[in-house]
Amino acid sequence: MQIRAQLEDHLPSFQLDNIPTVGYSYPFLSYISAVKFLTSGHKMIEEGYRKYRTNPGVFKVPTMDGWLIIAAGKSYIEDVRKAPDEVLSFTASVARSIQIRYTLGPEIETNHYHVPIVRSQLTRNLGVLFDDIRDEVVSAFNDVIPVKDDGSWVTVKTQETIQQIVCRTSNRLFIGLPLCRNKDYIKLNVEFTIDVVLGGRLLRLFPDFMKPLVGHVLTKVPLQIRRALKHLEPLIKERYRLMEEHGENWEDKPNDMLQWLMDNAEGEEKSVRNLAQRILTVNFAAIHTSSLSMTEAIYYLAAHPECADVLREEVETIVAVYGWSKASLGKMRKLDSFIKEAERLEGLGALTMGRYTLQPFTFSNGLTIPAGEDVSCVSRDIHLDEESYTDPEVFDPWRFANMRDEDGEGTKHQLVATSMEFLTFGHGRHACPGRFFAANELKTMLAHIVLNYDIKFEDGAGKPPIRYIASTCVPANVNLCFRKRSAKAA
Repeated sequence: MQIRAQLEDHLPSFQLDNIPTVGYSYPFLSYISAVKFLTSGHKMIEEGYRKYRTNPGVFKVPTMDGWLIIAAGKSYIEDVRKAPDEVLSFTASVARSIQIRYTLGPEIETNHYHVPIVRSQLTRNLGVLFDDIRDEVVSAFNDVIPVKDDGSWVTVKTQETIQQIVCRTSNRLFIGLPLCRNKDYIKLNVEFTIDVVLGGRLLRLFPDFMKPLVGHVLTKVPLQIRRALKHLEPLIKERYRLMEEHGENWEDKPNDMLQWLMDNAEGEEKSVRNLAQRILTVNFAAIHTSSLSMTEAIYYLAAHPECADVLREEVETIVAVYGWSKASLGKMRKLDSFIKEAERLEGLGALTMGRYTLQPFTFSNGLTIPAGEDVSCVSRDIHLDEESYTDPEVFDPWRFANMRDEDGEGTKHQLVATSMEFLTFGHGRHACPGRFFAANELKTMLAHIVLNYDIKFEDGAGKPPIRYIASTCVPANVNLCFRKRSAKAA
């Protein structure tokens, strides 16, 4: 029955017949294209964008567990953005993509109370907590990249290094000192991020009735939750003791994500286990995306060392006048532009704005898709379209800084701003709620790098080509060499 159901999933229903396909459309043959999508998804999406972005503006590709309908034309992406949640669901799409019920837990799937906390309290406190962010960035780089004063080079694996630094910096605001520097806790959260992604991909291959067993036996998620409890349970219990003893406020009450969660949790969400799962979930969202973004930015910096002097001059000039603060970061337009340009060219993947149809949905061109379908929107190809940008395939580090100068606009082209031409963070009401925190984190890291290090690829290698798994961007994990900038150079 399961095989039959999967075959039926790969037969285009009459409601999908009018949507063109990239790849094969019929059973068995469609699986050939589904396998191809795993290894060359970005190329298939590029083909669909080139052929169909104008007419009909929408196309579909086969995947291993059904069809993926992709909005290519901007007006059809706008259709997706404006669609009500009860028709096109963002939360259902995320739940399906990483199989949240079995990877993060059923509580995370049904209760999203951490999202408004990220959107409001985390964002509002970025200025207040900036000194903590910078202090952890400086400390993490010193610990993870042990450069010497003799001008010698230290070689590190880029992704592992960046993941540790991002994890430490993020958790300085999530759970505070000293746990944010605990090596096993850092290792746990980095591994958990990978386990959720891989576990979600694995679980999507199994029928629903098997997923509870598969999730328990074939993924590491239950083990990782037990590891998290060893670290977080004493901390959570101590805070509950203080809350019971002093009420809502007490001297030195932590101002961090864990405390915000504890203050807002209701019912079962107050349990130690559920709070630990919630912290793991926030870490999953923060580490995965910010590590990819920082890796891409640092590769471009190593590939374009001439940019370091320009960025360094901007950072030094602004810090000399305004000091280190969230506000001073906001004045570093070239730094912001450099990161955004790296995001434009590579970003997090070839698609964005994933949705799942809870009801039949009709695009503005009249094409209708039934309930139970996955929908997504092109991002990479819009970023590389001449209609969106001049010389779109050229890395222009000051592109967005120049656009801000030309337009006389302080915010429209900054990193955190979303638009129909910049979709890395999504667009509309479901745009990434943590992008303001991520932007401050990334800019603080890049500013620290240009002030304190020279970097290069090992053995004179150039920037590695980008790789994709399905539509997801996966930067190559190559070695980078760091050395301490001399006091004279600094």
